[in-house]
Amino acid sequence: MQLLDIKNLTIELTTPDGLIRAVDRVSLSMREGETRGLVGESGSGKSLIAKAIVGVLNKRWRVTADSFGWRGQELSNLPYEQQRKIIGRDVAMIYQEPSKSLDPTAAILDQLEEAIPDHRLEGPWWKRSYMRRRRAIALLHKVGIRDHQSVMQSYPYQLSEGICQKTMIAMAIAKDPKLLIADEPTTALETTTQAQLFRLLASFNQLKGMSILLISHELELIARYTQSLSVLYCGQLVEAGETASIIKQPYHPYTHALIKSVPGFQPNLPPKTPLYALPGSIPVFQHLPIGCRLGPRCPNARKECVKTPALERLHNHYYSCHFPLIGNKAP
Repeated sequence: MQLLDIKNLTIELTTPDGLIRAVDRVSLSMREGETRGLVGESGSGKSLIAKAIVGVLNKRWRVTADSFGWRGQELSNLPYEQQRKIIGRDVAMIYQEPSKSLDPTAAILDQLEEAIPDHRLEGPWWKRSYMRRRRAIALLHKVGIRDHQSVMQSYPYQLSEGICQKTMIAMAIAKDPKLLIADEPTTALETTTQAQLFRLLASFNQLKGMSILLISHELELIARYTQSLSVLYCGQLVEAGETASIIKQPYHPYTHALIKSVPGFQPNLPPKTPLYALPGSIPVFQHLPIGCRLGPRCPNARKECVKTPALERLHNHYYSCHFPLIGNKAP
């Protein structure tokens, strides 16, 4: 069953210089039980898309979409309060920098208990406090925190980033969401802790059937734990499809460059060989190129690229490029 289906999501930011289109007609869909990766450089609009899905919006943002489907229901036709109720019940998000996302003035126990909805507690009302605490302890154990007594009595600044991140995950899964969005969940964490967190998220998908949207700029990690992949560049969707298919044969020059820049995807690369990189750098939002935003950096760019390419489909592989790398040897 289709869980999430967004068509042509556009996010415009109000600035002193006028409106800036930070996300340009991006489409995103997920099936129930699917793990999808959302990959792109910093500033590509990944976090904006995640916040638009959960409804965490700024007054200076103008968010539009042709359709916003959730489990077969068109949410854009519903009143705003009803939209919030549905998304708040079924979608949870893990934010970047957990130590800053947690309330520094409240103990972990208080924050975790607040995240547990009443309908998740069974039994008479006079036992609610006891059951809420037991549920909080069970959630901490579920995310791999064994010394729950010490953690629950602590404040966020007294804990490591890894423990704070696990606490954020425990708060996110407290309501058993249908979709869990993890926005750069391993930022500033050690490699071993990163692997633990990704395995933890993978276990939620495999054991509970929870759909997960993994957002990161680290393609190698995302490719290891996802079934499907969407690649963003500067607010535009450039490629989407099954992860294994994209890694094996990318159709877009930007995706190809990302793969070539990862040593793990280049087993025959001689030692000390410089990694591949596109020339130039990602443009700032105030000076976005017209048409395909990769144009000034793309090795295949031609005059046709001043027009925004349409999203094309080949089997279950989507790409947005006038000159895709289909049947051609990539540069």
